Amino acid sequence: MHSTENNKQFESIDEEQLPVAKHRLHDWTHFAGLYAAEHVAATEFVIGATFVALGAKTIDIIFGLLIGNILAVLSWRFITSPIAVDTRLSLYTYLNKIAGDSMTKLYNWANVIIFSVISAAMITVSSTAVRFAFNIPAQLNWYPTNAWFILIVIAVGIVVVSIALYGFNAVSDFSSLCAPWLFVMFTSGAMVLLPALSLDILGKTLPAGLSDLMTLGDQSVWTGINSEGNEGIGLVEVIGFGWAANTITHFGLVDMALLRFAKKKNYAYASSTGMMFGHYVAWIAAGIMGAGAAVILGKSIVSLDPGDVAYYALGLSGFVIVIVAGWTTAITNLYRAGLAAQAIFYNHSRQKTTIIVGLVTVVIACFPFVFSQILPLLTYAGLLVVPVGAIVFAEHQIFPRIGYTRYWSFYRGLSFSMPAVASWGLGLFFGFGLNALDVISFYYLFIPTWFFTIAVYTFLASRYGAKKKYAAHEKEEELRSLAIESFQEQQEKEQRPLIKDISLLSKGLKFLAITALIITLGLACNVLFGSDLETDYIKNRDLFYDYGFICTVIYFVSAYWALKRGKQTTTI
Repeated sequence: MHSTENNKQFESIDEEQLPVAKHRLHDWTHFAGLYAAEHVAATEFVIGATFVALGAKTIDIIFGLLIGNILAVLSWRFITSPIAVDTRLSLYTYLNKIAGDSMTKLYNWANVIIFSVISAAMITVSSTAVRFAFNIPAQLNWYPTNAWFILIVIAVGIVVVSIALYGFNAVSDFSSLCAPWLFVMFTSGAMVLLPALSLDILGKTLPAGLSDLMTLGDQSVWTGINSEGNEGIGLVEVIGFGWAANTITHFGLVDMALLRFAKKKNYAYASSTGMMFGHYVAWIAAGIMGAGAAVILGKSIVSLDPGDVAYYALGLSGFVIVIVAGWTTAITNLYRAGLAAQAIFYNHSRQKTTIIVGLVTVVIACFPFVFSQILPLLTYAGLLVVPVGAIVFAEHQIFPRIGYTRYWSFYRGLSFSMPAVASWGLGLFFGFGLNALDVISFYYLFIPTWFFTIAVYTFLASRYGAKKKYAAHEKEEELRSLAIESFQEQQEKEQRPLIKDISLLSKGLKFLAITALIITLGLACNVLFGSDLETDYIKNRDLFYDYGFICTVIYFVSAYWALKRGKQTTTI
């Protein structure tokens, strides 16, 4: 009877506010696909051009991005993943437990705004590809100047909101479907436009070796001179850029929302698919594609939009990659925004809050300025949330090791945690103060800010009750956790099991999808290595445009069909 009452109690709580059940955990392949698809995105076209505008050198790009992205992967593994796997909670739910309603609502509102704007920017990016396909004028003002562009944004936004509505599984499935194709297309695009660069700089279609490649990079892409004609950023700045690009999700702990579904902490290493393929290969490939498209069009790389670059690199498939790459990032960030909103309006389901946030996001996406300002937004957003990540890290990892009580504020029944609010405010003052004083490179501000906030929160919490023992409350929390596990075990028994699809048709569909990707890469290799003359290059490039698009259609049809068949369930 007691078990039944507990089950009814938990049935009334939205599952997003409970720890993730064991039967809903995923293996590393889910996260490999999720991170690959999210970080091989439409923003890579912009960031590829940014390194050109900042005046990075080729050698600094090659080694700096490698080191910076490795540091990012390690941050996910050793900062985010342990807390996510230990608690099985999203950051929003966890923060409410240790900081109270007041700070949590403030923080969640900040996240709703940040992730909505990021999602809106990606919807706008996807819409630029459709705009390009239908010959709609480029939207260069902060406001839309064409009614058709608004309709395109609404259509693209509906797809994003629809997928985000279905939660983590839908986001993961969509990302896993797109990730292999996105990586192949970014790689192929670089191979297709490299001969155009080589013809312009070296007078031949194929660089002879590493020396030629370095010359090509130094003279046409990463020249070491910024857009103002001055000496550009160096190795240290490039490393910092690669590391800091996702501070909002690793040091800021926002990706607890994703990694709470991981069976093991080590699955955070799957983020390397996004960092190595997306923030390394794709950033480099985007730079090459941008420089190649600029040569063909006779324009500066920084004046091109993603639609221009993608079309001249990939033909009709270029429209698809900008749309899909924009979707993958927009969907993930809208899912995060919906979680944050649901944590504020906890009486409403995540689906309902996601719809409302999604409608606002689509409206924001109609204004092109959000895309043009995406990089400053990401940079400041990271610094904004890092102190909150530091507070959670201190509470979860440091407090038990120094004899303090984890969840002390929750045990005291505080709805307002002065140590948490004050630490966040002082952390922001410290971080933005360092920026104003120009003490260190902006890209590394998150590191001293993180340590400073940990120290301040630990000190303040000790003054407000963290040093005390709450044995009765801890026992009650332990019993509640056991009751939740029992409730979730009962849910698992009532759930229909998934039967692995091993039919010949499904195997054939997967084989067809993989074959389409291999043929696409083969066509790109033919452009790069089979074009001895300029006429050969143009002929092979057109061949890639035509048959590459056919392969794109085949891939998505067969891969989606196989995915749907694999999702079929049956009862035993």
